Amino acid sequence: MKPTNLLHVLGRFAAPALTGLALASAQAAAPDAPRAAGAETAPFAFPEFRTPAEITSRCDATLKAMAAAEKAAESDGPVLARFDRIGQLAEDSLNAISFLGYVHPDKPMRDAAQACDLRQQAFNNKLFQNARINERLKALQPADAIDTRLRADLLAAFEDAGASLPGAARDKARALNTEMGRLAQDFERRIQEDQTRVAFTEAELEGVKPEVWKDAKRDAQGRLLLGMEYPTYHPVLESARNPKTRERMWRAFQNRAGAPNLVTLGTLGQKRREYARLFGLPSYADFALRRRMAGSVERVQGFLGEVGTVVTKRELADLADLRTAKASEAKSSAPAVKIERWDTAYYTEQVKRERFALDQERFRRHFPPQASVDFVMALSSRLFGVNFKPIEQKLWHPDVRAYALVDGSGGNERNEGPTIGTLYLDLYPREAKYGHAACWGLRGSSTLVGRLPAAALVTNFDRKGLTLDELETMLHEFGHALHHTLSATRYSQNAGTNVKLDVVEAPSQMLEEWVYDARVLALFQQVCPSCEPVPADLLERAVRSRSFAKGLQFARQHLYASYDLALHGAAAPEPMATWARMEGATPLGHVKGTMFPAGFGHLAGGYGAGYYAYLWSLATAQDLFTAFASDPLSAETGRRYRATVLANGGQVDPNELVASFLGRPSDSKAFFRWLDQ
Repeated sequence: MKPTNLLHVLGRFAAPALTGLALASAQAAAPDAPRAAGAETAPFAFPEFRTPAEITSRCDATLKAMAAAEKAAESDGPVLARFDRIGQLAEDSLNAISFLGYVHPDKPMRDAAQACDLRQQAFNNKLFQNARINERLKALQPADAIDTRLRADLLAAFEDAGASLPGAARDKARALNTEMGRLAQDFERRIQEDQTRVAFTEAELEGVKPEVWKDAKRDAQGRLLLGMEYPTYHPVLESARNPKTRERMWRAFQNRAGAPNLVTLGTLGQKRREYARLFGLPSYADFALRRRMAGSVERVQGFLGEVGTVVTKRELADLADLRTAKASEAKSSAPAVKIERWDTAYYTEQVKRERFALDQERFRRHFPPQASVDFVMALSSRLFGVNFKPIEQKLWHPDVRAYALVDGSGGNERNEGPTIGTLYLDLYPREAKYGHAACWGLRGSSTLVGRLPAAALVTNFDRKGLTLDELETMLHEFGHALHHTLSATRYSQNAGTNVKLDVVEAPSQMLEEWVYDARVLALFQQVCPSCEPVPADLLERAVRSRSFAKGLQFARQHLYASYDLALHGAAAPEPMATWARMEGATPLGHVKGTMFPAGFGHLAGGYGAGYYAYLWSLATAQDLFTAFASDPLSAETGRRYRATVLANGGQVDPNELVASFLGRPSDSKAFFRWLDQ
């Protein structure tokens, strides 16, 4: 999930994410809350920009309007609502502009968008040091629990931006925030615009289905030029029989963005450490974690220790299985062969084919891309009472589709209520587009002013169809999109996915479980009668195969989280040496000459000192899923989940929110059971 909310954009570098509001006040934001006078009824219209100059002009005008709104927030009016208005102005234009920096096909447009993004960050850095607004917040007598918690969270954000520091230190904090924003943008841009291509002959691609490479460009020698896009990279690593082919592709991916990003990452780490020390804290990890659910570095380390205990033995067992598979292929003995890092995906697939007769490619004919979208929407309608209506808008690329979300809880003869949000889908890879899968919360809801949310979901899927793993990814990102677009919060700053980082992944991780249930996949035939149903035995084998290589998968996640924590520790160590040491201590070791941290975008973006959140959120996700386990299509449970969890976004403390939905305090028992399966 990419941070786009006013406070969360700042929170990528210094200020904390806004947290929840008291459960006692949650009813004020329930989906059936009265609509404000003058409430919006139409879908969000994504701003149209034809030239870089139009982006710059809109940026100028919006920042001017935000400055005027800041002045209004300094006056004697309702400070919380007026402060929220500043963020709403940003959401209506600047969030869309910032988003275009990741997805627009034309570099001059992306450059203009990224330049505007830096200007917005500079505005935010100054805004959160506004002494007059800070004093007004301190003097505010909140009307209720929602206002009480928002006031507290805003005061924390002002404090973490340096508002309470003495003059010179306050100026230093603002300068550091500006510099950290620029460094993070440089880091992410190099990854996005990396155009590494690896040349292969057709013979070197033996085992890789021709559909993967048949449309690739060729060099002067007639060799195929393959890039790092997921629909190309993963099939090569998983299927190429030639180990040299796998090695060359793997090394190229590991070295994306290269040495310049290592320098940037080291500088960013030192700046973050310097920033934390302005507040008397030894490390950036200490600075960031004190505002999150985890609360401290020690608690995160304890959690990671528990995870490590479970996955370490499983990792070794998985590697033994891969070694046996490689030995069989090489007609050798297992002790005589070595598993290289570029071998893991290939032999994992080999074991799955042998042990479970499972080939992920077999799923593509069952899951055409548009039918997969229709399936996810039908599932969302069944569970959460929301319908999706295609709408026409001129957008940033012809592939992009726009949908209005319509409340399906009734209200007319078609069993439909009002429009409640907007969703954009950008599903297929193209040059210089954001290369992973993510969801941007473009615009937050606000019941106070009748404001409707909007989100954009970005993936890089194969146009020929999805594997089961890719359908799982689609559901994951759709979980973020639903979290944002089904929000019904009083203030935009608390809308949707604007929650504590520790739980932002939980609603999306929970939805991943649905693709492994035959009752759920049966919905495919309702939206696509011509689609060939997934054979029951194929799905059953896929379910059984989930447990294989779980040790390898989560040992890697554990390493990423541990490395992130170390990188943001008191010493702010040199990134590459630290990675080589930590990866070198794992069973597969470190491969000299590779630079994985250079392409680890989470480190510079919203997950600095926070990558542990993927595991922490998964514990919450598995606990949430227990409510659906007996009937994953229960509309009653789904509606209750929507009203309790999704509608409240960040305005309910996560622990209270989950406890309210489950009817008990949340715990990690389901997660550790699942992890050990």
